[in-house]
Amino acid sequence: MTASASKKVAFLGLGHMGLPMALNLVKAGHDVHGFDLMPAAVDAARDAGIPVADSGADAVAGADVVITMFPAGRHVIAAYQDELLAAAAPGTLFIESSTIAVDEARTAHELALAAGHRNIDAPVSGGVVGAENGTLAFMVGGSDADFADALPLLEAMGKRIVHCGGPGLGQAAKVCNNMVLAVSQIAVAEAFVLGERLGLEHQALFDVVSQASGQCWSITTNCPVPGPVPTSPANRDYQPGFAGALMAKDLGLALQAIEQTSTDARMGRLAQQIYAAFAAGDGAARDFSGIITDIRATDS
Repeated sequence: MTASASKKVAFLGLGHMGLPMALNLVKAGHDVHGFDLMPAAVDAARDAGIPVADSGADAVAGADVVITMFPAGRHVIAAYQDELLAAAAPGTLFIESSTIAVDEARTAHELALAAGHRNIDAPVSGGVVGAENGTLAFMVGGSDADFADALPLLEAMGKRIVHCGGPGLGQAAKVCNNMVLAVSQIAVAEAFVLGERLGLEHQALFDVVSQASGQCWSITTNCPVPGPVPTSPANRDYQPGFAGALMAKDLGLALQAIEQTSTDARMGRLAQQIYAAFAAGDGAARDFSGIITDIRATDS
């Protein structure tokens, strides 16, 4: 881990991901002040010992670093424009860790630079468990110097940090990764349903695929049937984890990128359609591996 002096950090967005990330920064010795619009998140942060400001502007005033973890790109850009950039001290490093569109990340970067600040996009992968355990993966877009300055903070919250290139390329890596994840999770679910209909036991299929050429994270960690992987959401009635609504959102960003770049990504497009339908039903609040229930319910 890279050694670093204590920083004053403003952490905006103290939800299921943001709060444990902020707590890991506190454990690493940083002075963290938070803000969130949701009263329940504010209460949880205060109960955990994190001071919460009355506004975003109050939170960022005097901060060395501002980390944002918001639901969507429009929230990031609005917050930057409405109060955060104006309230921050000159040269503040903004770390944008929401999952947003590549062009939104680049817009946020340009807004920050125009206001006299620095900015990187640093979306995460690893879910709530990764946030709690400090084992998140960060995909980072920005300058070499800003990446180096942010690295000690990112290492306090994550285990794998990759500098993917210039502004927006962290988000580009995230959208590509989650498209792969969605496609593979659907394929694994379809294989288990096919195996069921052919008379295969779940454990037998797992024992083969997990050690053969079909091996992937979607089977060895996020196995969509109860039993073979006791820690998978399938053993908790598909409690997330990573909710179907979030996967549908990320695939919407992937679809936007596919269309903007005229990429022939037929599996990505189909995955987006499948998860959009899943999230439109009771899959919104279930782990995305619960897609197997929709596949199982469909007659061939």
